[in-house]
Amino acid sequence: MSRKYFGTDGVRGKVGEYPITPEFVMHLGYAAGKVLAAADWHLSEGTRPAILIGKDTRISGYLLESALQAGLIAAGVDVYLAGPIPTPAVAYLTRALRLQAGVVISASHNPFEDNGIKFFSGDGSKLPDETERAIEAGLDSPIVTMASARLGKAKRIDDAAGRYIEFCKSSFPYELDLRGLKLVVDCAHGAAYHIASHVFHELGADVVAIGVQPDGKNINDGYGATAPGNLQQAVQEHKADLGIALDGDGDRLVMVDAEGRLYDGDQLIYIIAQQRKAQGVMKGGVAGTLMTNLGFEHAMQRMDIPFARAKVGDRYVMELLQQKDWQLGGENSGHIICLDRHSTGDGIVSALQVLHALRAAKQTLAQAAAGLLMYPQILINVRIAKGGDLANHPDVRAAVTAAETALHGKGRVLLRPSGTEPLLRVMVEGEDRAAVQQWAEKIAQVVRVAAETDSVPR
Repeated sequence: MSRKYFGTDGVRGKVGEYPITPEFVMHLGYAAGKVLAAADWHLSEGTRPAILIGKDTRISGYLLESALQAGLIAAGVDVYLAGPIPTPAVAYLTRALRLQAGVVISASHNPFEDNGIKFFSGDGSKLPDETERAIEAGLDSPIVTMASARLGKAKRIDDAAGRYIEFCKSSFPYELDLRGLKLVVDCAHGAAYHIASHVFHELGADVVAIGVQPDGKNINDGYGATAPGNLQQAVQEHKADLGIALDGDGDRLVMVDAEGRLYDGDQLIYIIAQQRKAQGVMKGGVAGTLMTNLGFEHAMQRMDIPFARAKVGDRYVMELLQQKDWQLGGENSGHIICLDRHSTGDGIVSALQVLHALRAAKQTLAQAAAGLLMYPQILINVRIAKGGDLANHPDVRAAVTAAETALHGKGRVLLRPSGTEPLLRVMVEGEDRAAVQQWAEKIAQVVRVAAETDSVPR
């Protein structure tokens, strides 16, 4: 059975539009509570299953938190409220507190009008597909509130941020520190606004914090990993050594060097892999995605590090890592997974792994990334009808075939529907930037025409 509501990163949409309505979210909480409560947790007699709820800084978080909490409590599940906290903090606290699941209310890098719900299992990993399907199946049944004596209770965790700060610091080697480094840290006015700068400062860095004044509406607006312009400017204005940008829920990372050059996920994963290979602690290979730069794949081959591609989405990178028993992987968008440090992707922890590599090798970002020759890669997002399958449209397929022929095997074309928005992502990559740009624009235009034709009523 395919999933109706869950995408690659939970349930997501515009607030007030189905399914991101209080009625649906309450029902989702109830259905999740019933599925998770039915699992065999070996709880002591009289103990109810418990679920942690965290959220980012969107104003709609208050609304959805209350609805979700009501549904879970009606299903007889206790609720722990962590307030605004990064997605990876929810994964960590769920595991540390021995809870049955964790829920994050966030739409990650999307604008504030959007929001979403995503779940973690008790071990701090994303819920498997079969559990999400079981929750969706439960949405077909009405809410039947438990008897009063069996209702859940709610409790607020007042020290959630402090617990997570200490966890992040523990992922950095005790024999190293960040003294002498000046960092600009951009939190995208998001969930890490009161956390990230403390982590780096307590490890010894001189920290300039930006994007740390959330008002409920400014998350990801001109700041953070998806809008690094302000970070690049701030690094140069403050004469900082490095810049670190997270996204709204704190699981993405991009970095900037002292000259204002931007480093994406592929480059940062390369730096981590290179250092681990040099120290003899590289376990297995590296997992990327269909969007990982071809230059990265060639760099792994040169270092004799196995490499494999998963579908786009950090959940699929995680599945590939677990399947192969590897530890390192991620996406060029900045989702980086270090399974020897955390059970999920974590922007702060990933930044510390990059800083570990730089400190250990006594290198700058530019020096550490010099061995990676990135191929020009052009990505164009084309808006399409929700649920449309234009990647297989005859005209689109013909344009892709023409591009692949023209690139003579020295590049590739990828068409991928977004898992969170009604977009078809057109990516062309190759050695010749001009040719790559030309073909990306040609294919995108064919997609636009096909989208308009398909939208005409018949």
